[in-house]
Amino acid sequence: MNRIKIASAAGRVFGAVMLAAALALTFTVADYYIFNRMEIYGAFAAAQWVKKAGLLLLPGALFFGSRKCADCAKYILPLAVVAAACTLGDYFDITKAADAPAQEIYNGINLFIPRWARIALFCTESACILGACAAVFARDGLGVKGASFIYLPLSLIAAMPLNIFENFFDINTIPQDSFLRFKNFSLWHFLAIAVLAGATVGGYFFLKNKPKEEQCRWLCAAAGALLLQYHSKDSMVMGDGYNVYNTVLACVPLFICNIGVYVASLSVFFRKKVLYAISFFVHAGGALSVFVYFGKDSMSNYGIFCSYSILYFCVTHILLFMLCVLPSALGMYKFRIKDCLIPLAYYFAVIIVASVASAAVTGWSASLGLEGDDLIIPNYAFTQINPLPFEVPPVLVLELWGYEINVLYVLGLYAFYVAIFFTFYGLYRLFLFVHGAIVRSLGERRALAEAAADGLFDPAEEAFTSDEDDLNIADGN
Repeated sequence: MNRIKIASAAGRVFGAVMLAAALALTFTVADYYIFNRMEIYGAFAAAQWVKKAGLLLLPGALFFGSRKCADCAKYILPLAVVAAACTLGDYFDITKAADAPAQEIYNGINLFIPRWARIALFCTESACILGACAAVFARDGLGVKGASFIYLPLSLIAAMPLNIFENFFDINTIPQDSFLRFKNFSLWHFLAIAVLAGATVGGYFFLKNKPKEEQCRWLCAAAGALLLQYHSKDSMVMGDGYNVYNTVLACVPLFICNIGVYVASLSVFFRKKVLYAISFFVHAGGALSVFVYFGKDSMSNYGIFCSYSILYFCVTHILLFMLCVLPSALGMYKFRIKDCLIPLAYYFAVIIVASVASAAVTGWSASLGLEGDDLIIPNYAFTQINPLPFEVPPVLVLELWGYEINVLYVLGLYAFYVAIFFTFYGLYRLFLFVHGAIVRSLGERRALAEAAADGLFDPAEEAFTSDEDDLNIADGN
């Protein structure tokens, strides 16, 4: 028993340090730079992909007690660590060429983790994976169940580097008017909405008849996949760029859906009412709204339907929406109108902080000598770049650090999203009403069918009979 306790405790320590090192590594250019260059980094990239799947398997084994995750991790991950160590190549020296004065400044901002620290983080992550696997061996022994390995392909799919599809096309050769381009109200737009609906409904029916604890474990697994995919953007913005962003400052989680990733994940990890309320009322409506209108085509380099930018955007927002609504759909939490007070105050604080931070970053970039298109505009929560098809006049303007904030636009943005939140809540209440009516109707029909089977209801007469009626009939009265 002592051996098992010690192994479990040691494994959790290794797991926690592993996750911290892996998170820090996402803020390096090289972390995801390798996956859309498989012809150069093929074997190393494949090993790194397996290690990223291990970021889901090992927490499942160590923190949630999953024997299936443990069986996969303890035999597969050590091989991936060794393979990665043997095929490193120039991984630690990957940078972006400073082919313009602005890019030189961007590199100075993005390469804030020095080479020696990148090496230390990589070695720490790898050592902790090996240590965690050793702890799993000590806790569970050498035996495995063959059925456990179904979790390996599942974890690989969940951890798939979304830029891997860029190995198969060159976006520069695809015309802007190509059918493959992702734009508002195109086939790909409607397909994204269909996947959102299908994934949410499918997730509900997959989980609804499972025990509560198993439901929670699956939601926690989805949260882990969401966090992993969300943090892939940290590396992408510094390497190949994400959407219109190319500096690490765009990774500061002040977009409303960025914060939602953490709030929704923490809500299923800790099962706290206030987190459920914020997730359901604020972030579900916010995540859903972007599928209605993705913003101006002119401000977004969406690429084609399988480009990293659009896959990342859709995958993370679909997972976010599912995590926000499934706890309520499964009966873990019931949202009431009084629960909206804290979420409303929370969102007001978020949008104010985002506006101030965005102005500070832009003002600071101007002090570096950047101007025009090179100016860093992080656009936290759309506080600077208006995605709407109309402009808001600068009636009330506040200047911070040399940057002007359109206060009327920010307040209008808050009111607009609050309207979205209440609209979503209204749809939720409508769904509950319709669902309740259907359940009651089905219940009444079932009761009538059972009564007819027992001879207490005559469908032809559409009336119930009683025992006294049966006696009168028997007497010929």
